[in-house]
Amino acid sequence: MAFSRDPLDELVVPDGTETQERDLVTDGDILVGGRSSVEFGVRGRNVLAGESAEFGGAIEAGGDCRLDMWCDVAENVLVGEDAYIGERVHIGDRLKVAGDLDIGDDVEIEDGFEANGWIVIRNPMPTIVFLFVYLKHLLLLGEEDAAQQLISEIVDDEEDGEPDTEPFVIPRNATVGDDTWRVSTPATIGDDCRLHGNVRAETIDVGSDTTIFGSLRARGDITVGEGTQIHGDLTTRDGDVTIGADARILGDVSSADLELGPDGEVDGTIRADGEITMGTTERDPE
Repeated sequence: MAFSRDPLDELVVPDGTETQERDLVTDGDILVGGRSSVEFGVRGRNVLAGESAEFGGAIEAGGDCRLDMWCDVAENVLVGEDAYIGERVHIGDRLKVAGDLDIGDDVEIEDGFEANGWIVIRNPMPTIVFLFVYLKHLLLLGEEDAAQQLISEIVDDEEDGEPDTEPFVIPRNATVGDDTWRVSTPATIGDDCRLHGNVRAETIDVGSDTTIFGSLRARGDITVGEGTQIHGDLTTRDGDVTIGADARILGDVSSADLELGPDGEVDGTIRADGEITMGTTERDPE
């Protein structure tokens, strides 16, 4: 995954991500910006969370887990490899680490912890803060190759020959929950996802064959891919709405311009201040 800007300035939901009961589940890494609130538990490969991030459920990381200072996790933290826990982190249940554990001062783990490898108790450097400050400086200097190499080493773009999987990125100060996903940045949601919650963002781009049980609201443009179903309204303040072929909106649509693809459906009312373009399917030659 190549970065030409701050990697935490956009909500990125990779292909195949699902909301399963009270957990967000993805095959790749999970990056959570500082002071964000994630009301779900999370399951992924490596999990990295910035300062003061909150999780309403458990964390299950198949690889490493890095939690910076003042993070709060309501339930278990289960780590398949190494864990790095910053100072004053609170874990509401148990911490289990298959590898090494590096843990800071004043960490509160309500039901204790265990690690199969080395245990170092000290005040570790806030790794997420260091990572993204260093990355930003590399980008400002134009060292994009060095920045790409740094990200590749941290998130393990390829592991055991498996294909590259895009990280799940939650930007700073975001709120992600069963009711609302609220960010002040653009949002990109991949293909074949199944999500619960109303999405609020600067702009929204949804891939193909995705199902969202909630509405989409943005200041700018909203794009919905082919075969996607949105169980709610599409509303944009100043932007346009593009709905792909065979997509279905089970609610109202409000926009400037509207482009509706072939066999696209809107069950509710359409309100467009500008043009409405409706695509047609190709006809067989007579």
